[in-house]
Amino acid sequence: MFAPRDPDDYILGTERRVIKVRRHWSVLLGDTLEGAALLVGLMMISYLLPENADIVQNVLWYVGLFVVLRLSYFVIEWWVERIVVTDKRFMIASGVFDSKLAMMPVTKVTDLTYERTVLGRMFGFGTLVVESAGQIQALNRIEFLPYPEEVYDAISELVFGDKKAQADRFSMIKAQRIARGKKMVP
Repeated sequence: MFAPRDPDDYILGTERRVIKVRRHWSVLLGDTLEGAALLVGLMMISYLLPENADIVQNVLWYVGLFVVLRLSYFVIEWWVERIVVTDKRFMIASGVFDSKLAMMPVTKVTDLTYERTVLGRMFGFGTLVVESAGQIQALNRIEFLPYPEEVYDAISELVFGDKKAQADRFSMIKAQRIARGKKMVP
């Protein structure tokens, strides 16, 4: 009831999921370092305070609890967010309390740019810039994307590849599912 919807629930029966990933864990690195620095600072202040400063000690520990809860929220938010690419559209499903779904049709894509910094190469993430015909979409810049080469190749094949070969491949997948007894939505 309170859990966010699985992004696969948004995929239509006529679509084929190509990619489903969550952002790379390094997206949490800045927030984690910030939280750790704040906690260390709070502990140092708490240690340096005189013993009769009970009210200040309590306030410091409540601030520390807030820092830990804030970091926990960022981790849950990262865990819930999914990037899904089907043969018809791009989607980013996110939201812990409120579900959000950003979507862009694959047919609107005019250009793909793939960026990878030195840190991205070291940790295994990249940035995909998706440009559409004359307008900035909600999904124009997807940062901290894991396996960026594979994702870029798959999306390039979808957007700029042979449409007939893709349709034949999708027809084969539908036939295999029907043969296995899985129901396809018309």
